[in-house]
Amino acid sequence: MDAQSLLFGSRSNSSSPSIQNLKASFFSTLPNYFSPSPSSSIQSSRLASFKIHHSVASHLVISKKSLQCQSRVEKVENVPDFDKDLGKRSKRKKLAVFVSGGGSNFRSIYEATVRGSVHGDIVVLVTNKQGCGGAEYARYKDIPVILFPKTKDEPESLSVNDLVTTLRRFEVDFILLAGYLKLIPDELIRAYPNSILNIHPSLLPAFGGKGYYGMKVHKAVIASGARYSGPTIHFVDEHYDTGRILAQRVVPVLASDTAEELAARVLCEEHQLFVEVAEAVCDDRIIWREDGVPMIQSKENPNDYS
Repeated sequence: MDAQSLLFGSRSNSSSPSIQNLKASFFSTLPNYFSPSPSSSIQSSRLASFKIHHSVASHLVISKKSLQCQSRVEKVENVPDFDKDLGKRSKRKKLAVFVSGGGSNFRSIYEATVRGSVHGDIVVLVTNKQGCGGAEYARYKDIPVILFPKTKDEPESLSVNDLVTTLRRFEVDFILLAGYLKLIPDELIRAYPNSILNIHPSLLPAFGGKGYYGMKVHKAVIASGARYSGPTIHFVDEHYDTGRILAQRVVPVLASDTAEELAARVLCEEHQLFVEVAEAVCDDRIIWREDGVPMIQSKENPNDYS
């Protein structure tokens, strides 16, 4: 069976939905649930290509100053040539970013969109704390801010159904959770299957799940005696931190580390890793392996995966 038959035959019978852009009709007016700037501009987008591979070899490259996680795919056979020229980019993707705090990862991604390394635009920011640093930065950059979930204290906050409707009106392709601490409801996951990505400050599946967030993660890592930590980016499912892992970056845990020192080291890697993943997402370089594992196709060499 050739690779194209394997790919599309196996995925069609899978219970996991394909990455796709669920677009609704664009309404001429937007609801007054947020405060967009008149100067905001939103561009159009599209979604995803697929390839497969057979075996993965991973190794760690360790130096005195840093520890990096590198992976590649070996023996890629009969891969259909969907993107023969990776230099020809698809239309810019439209991104929604969710934050609950300062939003440093959000800022890194935004700056990458402005530089052009991320071939997309952040068209809306969603937060459960309208006064948080991430929301303030979005307003400063004329990015519309939406409050979610619905609360009695915030009359302008949205229900999940209204949120889905609003994101569709923005024609959002992907949702990036950049320090958003609320559980994503099933309705949103069904509306954006395999299109929601979260970053977590540990090497999942270790130190993940309900209650593991922020400084609590780094304290638990140090207390466990773990020698390594680092951020993980994974697709979002109905539970905390259990979705398919897409990318990780490894850092050492030093014997003298405090939780704050480890957090700072991990955060530096988060900023770089999330931008790299956003680049891959917007370039249609997320590849689903035959067994349902997502991988990132190399920008420089289409036959390499990580």
